[in-house]
Amino acid sequence: MLGAVNPCGFALLPAYLSVLMASDDGGPNRPRAGLAALRRALGCTAALTLGYVTVFAGFGLVLTPLAGWLQPRLPWLTVVLGVGLALLGGWLLAGRSLPVPGRGMRAPRLTGTAASMVLFGMAYAVASLGCAIGPFLALVASSLRAGSVGAGLALFVSYAAGMGLVIGVTAVAVALVRVSALARLRRLAAYVPRAGGAVLVAAGAYVAYYGWYELRLVGDRRASGRDPVVNVASDLQRELSDLVARVGAGWFVLALAVLVLAALLLSRRRTPAGG
Repeated sequence: MLGAVNPCGFALLPAYLSVLMASDDGGPNRPRAGLAALRRALGCTAALTLGYVTVFAGFGLVLTPLAGWLQPRLPWLTVVLGVGLALLGGWLLAGRSLPVPGRGMRAPRLTGTAASMVLFGMAYAVASLGCAIGPFLALVASSLRAGSVGAGLALFVSYAAGMGLVIGVTAVAVALVRVSALARLRRLAAYVPRAGGAVLVAAGAYVAYYGWYELRLVGDRRASGRDPVVNVASDLQRELSDLVARVGAGWFVLALAVLVLAALLLSRRRTPAGG
């Protein structure tokens, strides 16, 4: 569960949620909108989690011999990812919509598809490797290498479930808030993508800045703790991490169950009388 709010990648969680908010799911007044939002949030969460743990598994089991060469270069990928997210946020902030394939276009839809969310999860993992790969290697990869395949797979599934649980609760909550709020405040519907774009700009800018901070650390370890922006964000990340640790898996499972029930009730209430 703590892997979802690690210091390197935690800013990608609001980025992911803003993409969910900004994407068109058919509108809040569509019949069974709550159920559609639930399916979409859970599907995107499962795909994102799959991408995340795939990168960690590949790095832990295949690329460990190259870790010494790869790790100092990973911050460059973080910088590129952050700049890309900020540009996407600027596109939304300018009032543009997320690209959807039209007639004759073969490119996959940018968001809302399994493939796009798997790629987002892989990007999330790449940004998180510097901070979160250590516990993963210590627990899961070492267990698999020791010959205890069953125990190693169980730990791997547990790691994925914990990551997906935190992402899923937040994603479903945001999806339901979007549906219920826009149904009452129709005039705000046009501003939701722009709000998501603003969050995406801020998150992408921080991710890029953090990657640059890591690059500076590679050259000068004394730079650690001297960056005011990273220090403020690190304090926030510690608060989130402590909150997740205090709440524990049981309450997150209960929260997810309540949100799923709320989505089902919302869908039944919004179904037209004619069926």
